[in-house]
Amino acid sequence: MTTPLPPHRSGFACFVGRPNAGKSTLTNALVGSKVAITSSKPQTTRHAIRGIVHRPDAQLILVDTPGLHRPRTLLGQRLNDVVHSTWSEVDIVGFCVPANEKIGPGDRFIAAELTKIAKRTPIVGVVTKTDLVKPEQIAEQLLALQKVMEFADLIPVSAVDNFQVDALKDLLVSKLPEGPQLYPGGDLTDEPEQTLVAELIREAALEGVTDELPHSIAVTVEEMVPREGRDDMIDIHAFLYVERPSQKGIILGHKGERLKKVGIEARKHIEALLGTKVYLDLHIKVAKEWQRDPKQLRRLGF
Repeated sequence: MTTPLPPHRSGFACFVGRPNAGKSTLTNALVGSKVAITSSKPQTTRHAIRGIVHRPDAQLILVDTPGLHRPRTLLGQRLNDVVHSTWSEVDIVGFCVPANEKIGPGDRFIAAELTKIAKRTPIVGVVTKTDLVKPEQIAEQLLALQKVMEFADLIPVSAVDNFQVDALKDLLVSKLPEGPQLYPGGDLTDEPEQTLVAELIREAALEGVTDELPHSIAVTVEEMVPREGRDDMIDIHAFLYVERPSQKGIILGHKGERLKKVGIEARKHIEALLGTKVYLDLHIKVAKEWQRDPKQLRRLGF
C-alpha cells in the first residue's frame, strides 16, 4: 500500500523589522537567488518584491518589504503603507531582529503593531546575523526577543553562513495553508525585469555614498531594447534622480569616475540577471525635493 503524499502547501510570508535588520539578505538566501537588493544603508528596500521558493511539497512566496520606521517624509509614509498593506495579505510574518544589536524602541514599536494582527497571522521571531556574535549572545537575544511579544516560534539564522536557513524554510512552510502552486515552476520573482534592473542600478549607486544620500536616490529605466542587428546585446538607458545639484556632484564624482564605477558594478549584476551582454547608459537628473512631492513620487513609481 503506497503512503499518501503530504498535502501541497502554498502561500505568502514576509519579513519585517527595523531598517537594516537583514530582511533582504534572508529573502535572497531562502530563494537561492538575488531577487531583493541589499545594502548596509538603512531603508534600501522601497517596493514589496516577491521572491518564490519552489519545493515538491510547497510553494512559499516571500514578500520583501521596506523597514518599518517613524516616517519623516511622504516617501517614508508611503513605505510604511507598503509594509502595513503587505501584513494584511500574508499567511505568516517573520519579525527580524539582528543578533548583534540590542532590542530597542524601534523593535518595540514594530512588536506593538504586529500584536494587532497576531490573532489571525502567526508571527515567528527571527534572530538574524548570528554569524556576527558568539553562541551565548544568540541565546541572550532569543530570550530578550521572547519578552517583546508572544511568538508562534523563535529561530536564530544566518544568511551569510547558511545557518538554519533550511530550518527556517521548513518552519515557514509548515504554517502555510494547503493549496496549489501559485506561480510557474521556474519563476523566482514576479517583478518585471525593468523594476529589477532599476533596483540593481540603485544598489550600485548606494555603495560608498554618504548617509543622507540613499533616501534621495531614485532610478527609472527609460528604455530597455535589444541592440539592432544583434541578439546578444541589450541597450539600457536609465536615469538616477537626486534632490539637489550638490548630490548630483557626489554621484558623478571627480571627472565622472564615481558614476562610471556605478555603471560597471550595476552592469555586472544586470548581465547575470538577464543572461546577456548589456550596454548601460546612465544619466543623473535633479528632481527637487521629490520625496515630499506627491506628483514626483507617482512619476518615480511610489
